[in-house]
Amino acid sequence: VVYTQSEILQREVYLFERLDSPNREPMKHLKAICFLRPTKENVELLVQELRRPKYSVYFIYFSNVISKSDVKALAEADEQEVVAEVQEFYGDYIAVNPHVFSLNLLGCCRGRSWDPAQLARTTQGLTALLLSLKKCPMIRYQLSSEPAKRLAECVKQVITKEYELFDFRRTEVPPLLLILDRSDDAITPLLNQWTYQAMVHELLGINNNRIDLSRVPGISKDLREVVLSAENDEFYANNMYLNFAEIGTNIKNLMEDFQRRKPKEQQKLESIADMKAFVENYPQFKKMSGTVSKHVTVVGELSRLVAERNLLEVSEVEQELACQSDHSSALQSVRRLLQSPRVSELDAARLVMLYALRYERHGSSGLAALLEELRGRGGSDRYRKLVSAVVEYGGKRVRGSDLFSPKDAVAITKQFLKGLKGIENVYTQHQPLLQETLDQLIKGKLKDSQYPYLGPNTLRDRPQDIIVFLIGGATYEEALTVFNLNRSNPGVRIVLGGTTIHNTRR
Repeated sequence: VVYTQSEILQREVYLFERLDSPNREPMKHLKAICFLRPTKENVELLVQELRRPKYSVYFIYFSNVISKSDVKALAEADEQEVVAEVQEFYGDYIAVNPHVFSLNLLGCCRGRSWDPAQLARTTQGLTALLLSLKKCPMIRYQLSSEPAKRLAECVKQVITKEYELFDFRRTEVPPLLLILDRSDDAITPLLNQWTYQAMVHELLGINNNRIDLSRVPGISKDLREVVLSAENDEFYANNMYLNFAEIGTNIKNLMEDFQRRKPKEQQKLESIADMKAFVENYPQFKKMSGTVSKHVTVVGELSRLVAERNLLEVSEVEQELACQSDHSSALQSVRRLLQSPRVSELDAARLVMLYALRYERHGSSGLAALLEELRGRGGSDRYRKLVSAVVEYGGKRVRGSDLFSPKDAVAITKQFLKGLKGIENVYTQHQPLLQETLDQLIKGKLKDSQYPYLGPNTLRDRPQDIIVFLIGGATYEEALTVFNLNRSNPGVRIVLGGTTIHNTRR
C-alpha cells in the first residue's frame, strides 16, 4: 500500500517471496530482508527458515514489539549465524491516506463485546501507530461504548508495560487519542457518496488501493484491476476530495492535455536528435496514457452505475432522511423509490435502513409497511433481517450522542445559503457525527461526562495532535471531514483510523 514494487526494485530488491510459500529455491548469492508481523505463526516459520537458510544473510524487521522469548527462539535456530540484525520497525497498520489508517479487520465484535483475538490485533495496530508517530498520548473514550473502554485500557496497559519505548520527548501539549464506536453513527456508512475517493469505494470498492474493474462491460485485459494511490498518481491526488461534477471537467482537461502531447503519428525521426527526443519523452507519455485510460475507465463506470441505479434520485432521498425531519415527505419518497424498478435491491434496503434509524420511534412510523414492500420486491428475507440488525446495532437505545440533534435557526440559514452554491447542495448536505465531535474537541468543549479521560490526568490546553480511532470501521466521508479540518485549523493535526474502511456493502 505504501511502496510500489517498482519503487522497491529501484532499491535493488529483485525478488519478492512470502515466508509461507513452500517451494522456494535456495539462492545463496542473495541477502534477505524480512518484514513480518511478530505473530506466533511467523516466528515459527522464521525458525524453520533459519534452520535451513536459503539466502546468505538475513535482516529481520518486525512490524511491532516482539517478546524476548521469541527472539531467544530465533537465536537458537540461527545455528549457521546468518542473521545480521533484528529490529522493531513499527508499521503494523495499513496507511491508506496521509491522514488515514486501517487495520483491515472486518467484524471486530460479537454482539456488544470484543472478539478477544480482534481486540488483541487492534491494540497491537494502535500501539504500533503511536510508536511510529512517536506519540505517548492521553486517552479519551466514548463512555456509552464498552468496547471503547476496553480498547482504551488495553492500549494504556501496553504503554505502561513498554514505558521505555514510549519515552518520547514531551511536547508542550500532550497528544490525544480519542476512541469512538461506529454504532454511534450508523448513518454515515450507509450513504451514497459524491466525492471521488469515497464514491469509488462505495460503487466499486477499494481494497488496499486496488479497484476490481473485471465486471465492467467490455473492459480490456490490462484494466481489469487498477491501482488508485495518491502517492504515485497526480490526477488522483488532486481529485480524490472533489465532487463528481468537477471530476468530469478535470478528466476532460486531462484528455485534452494528453491529446496535445501525443507524439505525432507521422513524426519524422530523421536525425539522431529526433530519435533521442522521442525516446526521452516516451516513458512520460506512456505513464500519462496509463493514467488517462485508467481514470476515464473508472469515471465512465461510475457514471454508468449512477445512471443505471438511478442514484441521483436515491441519494437525494438518503440525504433528506439523514439531514431533515419531515416524516411524511420522507416516507412518501422512500415508498416511491421502493416501487421503482430502476432501484436496485441493495439501494432499496439501504433506504429502509436509513428510514428505520431515523424514525424508529416516530408515532406514525411506516416501517412495517416498508419492510412488506421490500419483501414484495421479490427481495430475500436477508435484507429485512439486516434492517432490524442495523437498528439493533446503531439505534437510539445504543447511541451515546444525539445523532439527529435539532439544528438551531442560524445553522439552518447557513445551510440554506450553502445550498444555493451548486452541486454542494442536496447531495452533500450530510456531515458525519465525527465532524461535530472533533469540532468540539478542537475548541476544548467536548464533554468529559460523555468522553472521559482514562486515568486521573486531563488536558488543560486545546489538543494539537489528535488520533481518532473508530471501532467498527471508518469511512472515506469521515476521511474527507478530517482532511478539511486539518486544512482549516492550522496547528492542529488529526489522524483518523478504523478497524476497517466501510462502504454500504461492507
